[in-house]
Amino acid sequence: MKILAWNIRQGGGSRTVDIAQSIIRHQADCAILSEYRNNSSGHYIRTKLLTSGFVYQYCSHKSGTKNGVLIASKSPCDFAAFSNDIPDFPEAIVVAKTPDIWIWGLYLPHKKKHSLFEFITDRIDSSFHHILIGDFNTGKNYIDQKGDSFWYTDKLMMLEQMGFRDAFRHVNGEIKEYSWFSHHGNGFRYDQCYVSEGLLPNIDKCEYSHQERENQISDHSAMILVFNS
Repeated sequence: MKILAWNIRQGGGSRTVDIAQSIIRHQADCAILSEYRNNSSGHYIRTKLLTSGFVYQYCSHKSGTKNGVLIASKSPCDFAAFSNDIPDFPEAIVVAKTPDIWIWGLYLPHKKKHSLFEFITDRIDSSFHHILIGDFNTGKNYIDQKGDSFWYTDKLMMLEQMGFRDAFRHVNGEIKEYSWFSHHGNGFRYDQCYVSEGLLPNIDKCEYSHQERENQISDHSAMILVFNS
């Protein structure tokens, strides 16, 4: 199974055709798009994905002016969103549920007070494996950036205490690699993937595709997670 997670930047706009082509090029089984917008650009992306086999789709927000999350899957799954349960950031989370794994597509707020980590962990069902993936808008200070400006580093440590593991670090160790850069050239690894510990033996790859960011199709690199079975 191959999962692609990518912040497509404010719904796509003039980059929409290139975004759709990039997603299809990766030949993923499941695509998670943050900053997805339910407008004409979003409709184009969903239609192109549908014709490429992504039959099962769900987005977190009805409004075309707000950024949300889209999950598109080639395999059957049920979906859950929490628009009535998250008063401040109802667009932040979509879950794709398979018989064995829950895939949490995330677009967490940047430097805003929220309790979304607690919201997620309160709903973790230990009967399933879980993948938390998307734009976390945070990381570990001095590791996923040079400085210490990240909020919620402590929440990532909380996930680890619960048995979740950073899939990228599990595969790649402590290498310095970033998924977003500021106008000053400072790098940040905002895009993350935390998985249930029981999934670690099945991870084949966890890496970033920087081509999309370098070609200015988005300001984020895409994250690729591959399981060997």
